[in-house]
Amino acid sequence: MKLVPATDAHCTFARDLTRRAMLPYYREFDLLWIEEAFDEAWGWREQWLVVEGEQVLGFCSLSQDRQALFIRELHLLPEYRGRGVGGEVLEELAEWAARRRLPLLRLMVFKSNPARQLYLRHGFVEMGEDECFVRMQREVG
Repeated sequence: MKLVPATDAHCTFARDLTRRAMLPYYREFDLLWIEEAFDEAWGWREQWLVVEGEQVLGFCSLSQDRQALFIRELHLLPEYRGRGVGGEVLEELAEWAARRRLPLLRLMVFKSNPARQLYLRHGFVEMGEDECFVRMQREVG
């Protein structure tokens, strides 16, 4: 598994994958999915494809501040979920944060998303929550 830069040509793939993965949670928590918001964020976030050889397995979207690398999105195609790929991506991103001299890797996850367990297994701790989301972080370096 490796992460390669996504281009604007991958935006539709990434948006559709995100929508399919997140729509059940948006419905559960009575939130509105806004296509334009995804497309706008595409321009200012770091966008990466998760690939194995020539096969695209998914994508992740990142941002950072002076303290943390934020995982804004991390989505795999359904056939690649539950195979350890997500864990590999998390470990790779922890290394990136350390190389960038950032002490933290952060994310938010819907409360009911089973990926929450994946994050806990990979060293993330829950820092707080609201009606929909749990804020999580992992120390790196």
